[in-house]
Amino acid sequence: MTTTVPDGSELFLSAHLDDPYPLYDRLRGGAPVYRVPGTDFHLVSSWELVTEAAARTAEFSSHLTAVLLRHPGAAPTAFDLDGGGHAVHVLATADDPSHAVHRKLVSSVLAGRIRELGPAVEDLVDRLWSQHVRDGRIDWAADMADRLPLAVVAAVVGVPGDDVPQLLEWAYDSTEMLGAVVDAQRLPRLVHSAALLAGYLHEQLRRTLGAGMPDGPPRTVLDALARACRTGTLTEEVAVLILVQLVGAGGESTAGLIASAARILATHRDIQHRLRTGPHLIPAFLDEVLRLESPFRGHYRHVTTDTVLGDVSLPAGSHLLLLWGAANRDPAIFPEPATVELNRPNIKSHTAFGRGLHFCVGSALAKLEARTAITALLDRSTDIALSAPPRWTPSILVRRHTALPLRIRTAE
Repeated sequence: MTTTVPDGSELFLSAHLDDPYPLYDRLRGGAPVYRVPGTDFHLVSSWELVTEAAARTAEFSSHLTAVLLRHPGAAPTAFDLDGGGHAVHVLATADDPSHAVHRKLVSSVLAGRIRELGPAVEDLVDRLWSQHVRDGRIDWAADMADRLPLAVVAAVVGVPGDDVPQLLEWAYDSTEMLGAVVDAQRLPRLVHSAALLAGYLHEQLRRTLGAGMPDGPPRTVLDALARACRTGTLTEEVAVLILVQLVGAGGESTAGLIASAARILATHRDIQHRLRTGPHLIPAFLDEVLRLESPFRGHYRHVTTDTVLGDVSLPAGSHLLLLWGAANRDPAIFPEPATVELNRPNIKSHTAFGRGLHFCVGSALAKLEARTAITALLDRSTDIALSAPPRWTPSILVRRHTALPLRIRTAE
């Protein structure tokens, strides 16, 4: 099998970090299972093979044992996260039966609160709008898309809302460390932020444990995890790692969705008009945004045994990066994949929230937040446009704006 991708470094070029889709097309057409030269990492890019790999959980473990890393001017390499096999894996990076236990604890809280969170999310959107829209301008990424999800995560987890700005910094530093594009001089700060986040959340867990067990079902994730610790279902270490994952990654997908939706509106006035005259189409629009701009470009899998995927031999101990963003633009599944099609027959078939057992536990909450923010943006404007070029987070893992300056015009 041949490929038009000359070497692994092309994956990290700034042009492809900002717009990965031409490269994804080349991978999918030439080598849908492509080994990054000099590493044991394979990029999986076709919808058929991404979904197949996600379903083969026995051979392709969700354990995050290593990630790709490339310092400027150096070749891609592996950054070990397994600690010689001693790493503890939780929730999204755990396999069953541990994954099922962790997921049930978190989803029980989300299921119980999703309906009542609607008014709270609306209040947060109103507050952020009032604070940050000035003279018809806002950096939608920094002032709405980043702040809203972490504020909601804080409420669901059960930590003080006043801590959200600090949590935002620690959370984004933690996920940056996994995004492969890291300056060697910056890596110590990212590791330090991850340690500070874990220490903060451990302190919050200890406080919850010390407060005693409340009556009735748990109201927050901290309550649920503390109860599991008391009964011996979880250790404190595992509970803290679950919290780290929820805070570290919980805001990423929603932030990516909220900003990408606004950017697509700002560059497609015809879609603005359709959604203003037909607001019932907003959920379909958000599914198309998820497909077009998957907030997580991909997730890793650990190969547990010698096997084959797409005619490519994979040795035990190697790694996959399942490229959701490439699969979601596979023309074999989504005709005219670069086009926003609100009446697409298989509009919910995208893999933006993962696939199978690890389908995102917070997907319904992410859609609620995005729907609320985008509805407000449309209701409070007559025209939305970019006031300056957007900027992207340099990462092969996440698809998130660092800046999205908007000009918002109203009828007044």
